[in-house]
Amino acid sequence: MNGAKPAGGPTQDEIMAVSLFKLGLLTTDTVLEIGCGTGKVSVAIARTAKKVYSLDKREEAISFATGTAREAGVRNIEFFCTDALDFLKNNQVFDCAFIGGTKNLAEILPVLAKKVRRTIVINAVMVSTLERAVMTLKDLGIFTEVVQVQVSRSSDIAGSIMFRPIDPVFIIVARGAACS
Repeated sequence: MNGAKPAGGPTQDEIMAVSLFKLGLLTTDTVLEIGCGTGKVSVAIARTAKKVYSLDKREEAISFATGTAREAGVRNIEFFCTDALDFLKNNQVFDCAFIGGTKNLAEILPVLAKKVRRTIVINAVMVSTLERAVMTLKDLGIFTEVVQVQVSRSSDIAGSIMFRPIDPVFIIVARGAACS
């Protein structure tokens, strides 16, 4: 892969599994990912979806994510080093969207909601992000649910095992409004 791993990732496998389930991906889907970071989620989405558009405004993230996709042999992802609001100015509509990066969330969600047909999933680790996302989605009338996921993994200790917790993640789910 190219460059150093970008901050904030990668998404833990267990969190990704629940998030992808909540997206409800189909083989015909076009999916937008905002805040692609390491590209791990983009690659997982691309294994089911027809096409993935992955955004991150950090050049190092796009470089790393492109390498992740190349190593995985995935070719149905287009990466863009851009701000989400700038990218959303086009007329494109998506079946689903996944948001891993949460900067400007209150400004992005109203625009994104009009461009997503079915499902929006947001991963958040901060309570302030959770509150902002839920309030915005409720104001838009598209909020569905929040699932809080706490995972612990086994670790060897003194001839036995213990469990080490991974930080909890809030998985926020909304209906797209593009077909409403």
